[in-house]
Amino acid sequence: MAIEIEDKFDVPVDYEIPELADIPGIAEAVGPKSHQLVALYFDTPDLRLATRGITLRRRRGGTDPGWHLKLPQAKGVKQEITHPLTRSIKAVPPELADLVLAYTRGAPLAPIAELVTRRGVTALVNGAGVRLVEIADDRVKGTVFGAEPHTERWREVEAELVEGDEKLLRKTGKRLARAGAVPAGSASKLSRLLNAVTPVPEPPRAETRSGSAGEVVMGYLSAQAGALLAQDPRVRRAEEDAVHQMRVASRRLRSALKSFRTIVEGSEHLQEELKWLGRILGEARDLEVIRARFAGRLDGLDGAMVVGPVRARLSSDLLDAEHEAYDRIRETLGGERYFALLDALDDVVGTPVLGKAARRPAGTLDAVAAKGWRRVTRAYDRAQAVEAPAEHEHAMHDVRKAAKRARYTAEALGMQKLAKQAESVQEVLGAHLDGVVAQGRLAAEAETARLAGEDTFTYGVLTGLERAEAERAFEEFPRIWAETTQAVDKLL
Repeated sequence: MAIEIEDKFDVPVDYEIPELADIPGIAEAVGPKSHQLVALYFDTPDLRLATRGITLRRRRGGTDPGWHLKLPQAKGVKQEITHPLTRSIKAVPPELADLVLAYTRGAPLAPIAELVTRRGVTALVNGAGVRLVEIADDRVKGTVFGAEPHTERWREVEAELVEGDEKLLRKTGKRLARAGAVPAGSASKLSRLLNAVTPVPEPPRAETRSGSAGEVVMGYLSAQAGALLAQDPRVRRAEEDAVHQMRVASRRLRSALKSFRTIVEGSEHLQEELKWLGRILGEARDLEVIRARFAGRLDGLDGAMVVGPVRARLSSDLLDAEHEAYDRIRETLGGERYFALLDALDDVVGTPVLGKAARRPAGTLDAVAAKGWRRVTRAYDRAQAVEAPAEHEHAMHDVRKAAKRARYTAEALGMQKLAKQAESVQEVLGAHLDGVVAQGRLAAEAETARLAGEDTFTYGVLTGLERAEAERAFEEFPRIWAETTQAVDKLL
């Protein structure tokens, strides 16, 4: 896997690559070295990958033959995942087909086009011979398959970062532009080829009035839906922090649909499905966090306090459970219920049922943020009226959930100061909850250790630390609450 950062340019057939070796930081331009590349591109019949700016190809020739999956990360930035060449030229490796399931939703992948490229590669190197930027001068022949195949020919130039920085890439691009290159009109060779036959469909987007509440809310929902989809392949690969980021996107979507239900109507079922997805993702995420938490606790103890195989048990047992949780996530992400959730999300983003409130000015949404904070204060008042310890703890958990929803609502509206105040409430109560959950996990692990004949002394030490931290968070909360409510009163 690699992150590909490049600038693409359209150039005329008679374009001449300018002198590049005199760019500051460049000592020499090495090349060009010629390659013949033959790439077969795959997609669904209705171009679900191309619609999202994703390319999946099998390429022969050049320095990196094989299967290449490119997932857009930002403008000019793509995540590239590779797989060795396979014997079959028409069957996508299952490992790659699985990574695009969130986009294909199970529809078959088949060859849709072929690109034959004569490439000349020039490497821009520094004084130590390190390749900083590569210039690819491509003469392309592209063919779209179909009842009547269509062929296009063109020339383009790419400047791609290797070991340099983006400032050097910009300087290189300016030099190419002064010689007559213009920024590419298409994000990829494939999109250029397909658009020459029939414009690649774009994901539907809701039509809203400029400056309206609907515009703000739909912009936020669209961004969070995109964030959820972007994390899907990373979750399938168990990449660091991916489960957390996907879970956050699902929570933000659910929170926004609840808070702005007068803007976007009829999303109750989708809210429940997002809750279900968050719960599936949460199991693995919580295990990741608590495993790291216990490792940190043990590292902070004097060696004499760590008795028996407690470190191995709190690592291996939790890691085994984490792997099982990841297996359940992968099973979920390959199921029809998940695909139906994504379809419903597409519908909400593309063709939502907008209420009358969507046509009002964006400023009217401030009242939704204020309402969200009032929900937090009411939850706290209810908690204060509860005397039984267990019931009081549960009521404070409701305060934390209300604060989290208020935070997400404020973030959606760009009210960062209010979001920060709500987050402070969420964090201190979250610290208490984390301590309580950790105590429960330690009790279970200690019982397993006891039955195995192991010393459980260290489990008691850890439990004491967790209890103290949970109690400290509760003791600190009145001060945090007073400071927060005072700050929020000034904001609202």
